Amino acid sequence: MLCGMMIVVISTALLSRRLPTWSIAPILEVSRNRMTICLMKLYLMRHARTNYNELDLCNDDPARDVYVTTEGVEQAEVVAEWLREMPIERIVTSELPRTRQTAEIVNRCHRVAIEAHSGINDIRSGFDGRPVAEYYAAISDDPLRIRVNGGESLLDHKARVLAFIDWLKVRPEKHMLVVAHAETLRVFRAWFEGIEDERMRELEFGNCEVLVYEV
Repeated sequence: MLCGMMIVVISTALLSRRLPTWSIAPILEVSRNRMTICLMKLYLMRHARTNYNELDLCNDDPARDVYVTTEGVEQAEVVAEWLREMPIERIVTSELPRTRQTAEIVNRCHRVAIEAHSGINDIRSGFDGRPVAEYYAAISDDPLRIRVNGGESLLDHKARVLAFIDWLKVRPEKHMLVVAHAETLRVFRAWFEGIEDERMRELEFGNCEVLVYEV
């Protein structure tokens, strides 16, 4: 049995008929490879907007008081309605509370198990609680390999996420939602679509953006 490649792009213009004033990014659906066997439909979602997003601060410490804002709740509620009819069997989040908070909103329509997995935690930047701009400046000479303040490099983070993908491959579920972070989605999209490491930093994801892949 072969898995045919599917690409479904939902335009923001179409979605805006149902959304509040903020806009949701398109939902993109593709497969890892035209010739692979389809075992699972995987929904990958970035967490909803948080107070740290508004302040443009780094966060990879679950103990910090980072939470989904009112706007973020509205974002997640729209996606929850979007995913209502999808037969999601399990939701996996990172260990950071913002992903769990987002997942719980979506899960009102599904009432399935939610579990946390450290493999999709946000990158350990070494700049927790500090401006994102400072972090980017610190790694600018070699964004893929530099480690700062005891943190991970982007390639370290990639290796961790790829181990999570290996974990997915042996899961029994046919439909799974993963709620994670922009850095995590960069690795996922690059892996599924064959994007080179050097281009990962070019990939951007809005809060509550969803990618759908067949694996």
